[in-house]
Amino acid sequence: MGAPRARHTRPFGSVRQLPSGRWQVRYRDPETGQLRPAEKTYPTKTEAQIALAQIEADITRGQWSDPDAGAVNFAEYAMAWLQDRKLADRTRERSESVMRLHILPTFGAGTIADVTTARVRSWRGKLLGADVGEPTVVKAYQLLRALMNTAVDDELIRRNPCRIKGADRYDVPERPVLTVAEVFAVADSIAPRYRLLVLLAAFTTLRFGELAALRRRDVDLEGMTVSVRRSQAELQDGRLFDKAPKSAAGVRAISFPAELLDDVTRHLEQFAAHGRDGHVFVGPRGGQLRRSNFRDDWIADRKAAGVTSELHFHDLRHTGNTLASTAGASTRELMTRMGHSSSRAALIYQHMTSDRDRAIADRLGAMIRQGGREEDPD
Repeated sequence: MGAPRARHTRPFGSVRQLPSGRWQVRYRDPETGQLRPAEKTYPTKTEAQIALAQIEADITRGQWSDPDAGAVNFAEYAMAWLQDRKLADRTRERSESVMRLHILPTFGAGTIADVTTARVRSWRGKLLGADVGEPTVVKAYQLLRALMNTAVDDELIRRNPCRIKGADRYDVPERPVLTVAEVFAVADSIAPRYRLLVLLAAFTTLRFGELAALRRRDVDLEGMTVSVRRSQAELQDGRLFDKAPKSAAGVRAISFPAELLDDVTRHLEQFAAHGRDGHVFVGPRGGQLRRSNFRDDWIADRKAAGVTSELHFHDLRHTGNTLASTAGASTRELMTRMGHSSSRAALIYQHMTSDRDRAIADRLGAMIRQGGREEDPD
């Protein structure tokens, strides 16, 4: 028998020198079997051969991706991606605004493949340098990262270019906390129809939107509770609508102190809309309470009360959570009052104040004395 015939296989690829003097890599597309040029050329033959070997290794390991897959217009892909996402109306409006104002001006005219880590870093730096608020920049980065994650899933790119450490969060500055006396000073200074709004924000820790959505049937005078079943939201065009809480934990009944019962009763008699479904809080003309209309009253009366000019209405919720923690509320109890399904936010309010720490030390001292460990007179 003669020698076995050699098996001939097509070469994987080749390198060749171009008229410009640079070297081009050509390799077989694993899907079509046709030779195709690599994305870039190289100054030396050795570098071209190394690149060819790397491409072959990627294809063998199943890590190769078609360089042309990312040649999809960014703006078209981004808007289709937003359209397909299941979002609440207000969230969709905010996301579309961030996309239009802060992402598309930089990346919209290019392709998905054009978005590199270096460009993302430069884009983020320019937003911060242009005095765009840090929370907005974080939101824009999170939105871009989520979009590019989908592009990875769609095999348009190999990996997400949004890999800047810490860019997806920001440190929230410590918010002011009022004393009980300061809460009542603000309540005494504000228009009578808003007095209860301030008191409930501080002592039930409801959000503005939850307070604005309260109806008469949500207030139980006998049980001294308010029930949260919905929250008011406002679109950019001024439309108001009620939405369900973000999670099941947001639907809750919160007890208010008995010391507020007279204020609650008086408010329902004088200021709330009529009927069981009437809003508890309404504007001077009987319309729904709007955050934008309330803001002017809040700023003026906050100043009249002599409290810090940095106080936002939402800080009353922060104050209430801190007071509840100081009063001995457990993490689970704080979670219930706040309407959170996660303990992360509740734990923020479990830090000890100096007064609580002193009280704990005093109680420990009493235990020592009761245990007969008083100091030996010798």
